[in-house]
This record gives sequence, C-alpha cells and structure tokens, in this order.
Amino acid sequence: MTDASQSTQADQAAKAARVGEPAAEETRRASLAKRGGSTGDPASRGRTTIADGVVEKIAGLAARDVVGVHAMGSGVSRTFGAVRDRVPGGKPDVTRGVKAEVGEVQTALDLEIVVEYGVSIRDVARAVRENVVSAVERMAGLEVVEVNVAVSDVKLPEDEEEEPESRLQ
Repeated sequence: MTDASQSTQADQAAKAARVGEPAAEETRRASLAKRGGSTGDPASRGRTTIADGVVEKIAGLAARDVVGVHAMGSGVSRTFGAVRDRVPGGKPDVTRGVKAEVGEVQTALDLEIVVEYGVSIRDVARAVRENVVSAVERMAGLEVVEVNVAVSDVKLPEDEEEEPESRLQ
C-alpha cells in the first residue's frame, strides 16, 4: 500500500469518526466508489443475461408475422406441435423452427420455415431476416450477427391442413 492510499484511508476514518459513522462503512463506500458501484449510472450496476429461449421466442413471433410464412419448423416438428396444441391446456410452441445462440452482446439465429406457394422465397427470407433482426435488437438489445433461413417446405393451395384427426367425436 502506498503512503498516499494509507493517508487517504486515515483521512476517511477520521472523517467517519467525526460524523459518527463507523470507519468500516466509510471504507466499504470508498471501495464501491473505486469500482464504480455507488456512483454513476445505476443502470450499469450488475449484469443482465438473456436466455436462448427468450431470443428464440422473439424471433419465432417476428418470423411468423411475415406475409408468406405459412409455418415454422420441419414436417415432423410441426406434426408433433399440432398434436401438442390440441391437448387441453397445451400452448402453441412459438420457438418451433428457431434455434438461437446467445452471447453477452451478440446472437446468431437459425430458422426453418414453410412458405406459401406463389410467393418469392428470396423476398420472404429477406423480410424474415429484417423483421427478426429488428425485433431481437429492439427487445433484447443484442446485436444479431446472422439469421440463417432454411425453407423446408412449400404450402400448396390444395394441401390439406396438417392437423391430425381427432380420436374423439
């Protein structure tokens, strides 16, 4: 410890004694001030982490909002999802077809979509990227470094809805 820091701590202890505050409390405050804990912007105190699932939900909802996106996920995951959605109390899985890798300040996303027949796949993919990037950056404050869009199917007008038949009548 240098002479200057010893002198500063002695001055702080003397000040604490004059105002009736314990020296330990004054030393703690000085330590926090050095680390930036008790002064400055309160929003900078602590750390925020965002789970992969949170970013996946944001991206899934944003992708579904794009005109031309019929569904999310592969055929198998959509089938299981449709069954789960029909179970009483079941909730739709908005993360179906979305995979996120989330770091401290950046995220990368992989999306699997089904497009409507007749739309430009290139335009739909571009719109999905724009909508997802905008939503994730606005809501999560993360920089989106990439959004990979895989088109796994095309919904034809004559295709029946992919809902399983109910066993109940």
